[in-house]
Amino acid sequence: LALNPWDVVLCISGTIISCENAVVVVVIFYAPAFRAPMFLLIGSLATADLLAGLGLVLHFAFVYFIPSEAISLLTVGLLVTSFTASVSSLLTITIDRYLSLYNALTYYSERTVTRTYIMLILTWGASICYGLLPIMGWNCLKEPSACSIVKPLMKNHLIILSVSFFMVFAVMLQLYVQICKIICRHAHQIAVQRHFLASSHYVTTRKGIATLAVILGTFASCWLPFAIYCLLGDYSYPALYTYVTLLPATYNSMINPVIYAFRNQEIQKVLWTVCCGCFSATMPFRSRSPSDV
Repeated sequence: LALNPWDVVLCISGTIISCENAVVVVVIFYAPAFRAPMFLLIGSLATADLLAGLGLVLHFAFVYFIPSEAISLLTVGLLVTSFTASVSSLLTITIDRYLSLYNALTYYSERTVTRTYIMLILTWGASICYGLLPIMGWNCLKEPSACSIVKPLMKNHLIILSVSFFMVFAVMLQLYVQICKIICRHAHQIAVQRHFLASSHYVTTRKGIATLAVILGTFASCWLPFAIYCLLGDYSYPALYTYVTLLPATYNSMINPVIYAFRNQEIQKVLWTVCCGCFSATMPFRSRSPSDV
């Protein structure tokens, strides 16, 4: 095959995604201090994005160096699994943030740990099932006219994945609206109790809402173009359209570590200590709310 520059860009993006998410995975799963539910969910997100990056690299390698229909199905299955797990992990993090604010008094209990493991099992169980579908017949290898914009997935099956994404996005949007309301209410209560000025209340509320807007806006701008094109596009459309919408979706896996991991003060401390060569896996950390992560 002639080398496609877009595939090269995707491969480079996959390499960057793999490297930065590998750092997050190693830090979270190596340090016992990061066994709290909120960090387990961030670790799940980083693992999913790490697999997505590896999937992009492997897909490029197998397409151009070891072309095979069976291997193509495996790599596409890996990409479907990883990206589904990434989006689902973002949903679980949103749910965890909402519950940490809504049930603040009972959040730090055994129920939270159990709920976290249940969400992780459901997230990865559903993602693996989606990833196995191309191998189990969700492919158009025998009927090219039924292919979607993402070969070898069929059009109808890609629509199901897109509809599932829109459902997840709708739930996340609703939860973040509720989180904004809770933040505004809490900021107002604190301002009244401590006799803060109205301007201080405004600044605190604006900062919280701005952070949530960045999180949701980044997710939407990365994934919505590709999800919409999956519904409207056809296999006969130029491949350029697929690459133009797919590339921003992969960038979401590149941005996630910055938003959910590298901004966290505890993870920053570990990274700094690793750079200084004085890492201690048992170093103490200040307990933080998931809404701060």
